[in-house]
Amino acid sequence: MLAIERRNEILEKLQKEKRVVVSELSKAYGVTEETIRRDLEKLEKDGYVIKSYGGAVLNENMNIDMPFNIRKNTNVVGKQKIAELVNSMVKDGERLILDASSTAVFIAKMLKEEKRNLTIITNSIEIIIELFDAQDWRVLSTGGLAMEGSLALVGPQTDQMLRSYYVDKAIISCKGFDMENGITDSNELHARNKKTMLERSGCRILAVDSSKFGHTAFTNIGDLENISMIITDEKPEEKWLQLFDRYHVECVWPEE
Repeated sequence: MLAIERRNEILEKLQKEKRVVVSELSKAYGVTEETIRRDLEKLEKDGYVIKSYGGAVLNENMNIDMPFNIRKNTNVVGKQKIAELVNSMVKDGERLILDASSTAVFIAKMLKEEKRNLTIITNSIEIIIELFDAQDWRVLSTGGLAMEGSLALVGPQTDQMLRSYYVDKAIISCKGFDMENGITDSNELHARNKKTMLERSGCRILAVDSSKFGHTAFTNIGDLENISMIITDEKPEEKWLQLFDRYHVECVWPEE
């Protein structure tokens, strides 16, 4: 196994369990404890973990961008639930914008199985690849600067392309969703592009799993007044539902 593959697996384990122990990882991978310590030093240098005595814990700072292949394996069940709900609301022949979030990848895969004759505009390289063989679909890439680690195209060129179209539904996700600070992301270019996506549709959907509620990332995407509907994986607390009612924002979650 390559060192980068081992570090990615360690990151996935941290996402699930929040902490790892050097001696346990050494036995699991059949390498020395010193090798594992070097792995953890590299992950700490990249900002993903915080080393502790005998191991490391996950750095849960909302402004740290995990690699895309790690994010898409986090809270898979929740993202699948969101994708199913979005699928139930999309009609054949509609025009959609999907952002470059890992949640949007799950949505794209579900739509591919169920819907016909869709037009998809996206800045996600992962979604473009996923939909290459989607029959009778139109898939438009935004273009833009390729951002390392996120499999996304971002920047002013992305905004320029998005402003050329108007769609039935724009579907975005976010890194943080707070009552006072609104909808936030860890990266300014991503946030700016998502804001433009919302401007290009009358139906603006925030597809966000429950782990993002009550958190604030670095930069603002928008507020509840910029959103038509919220789709999430669990029923929010009553204080959130009251807030949504006040802003006339519909919230949808899976029925038990």
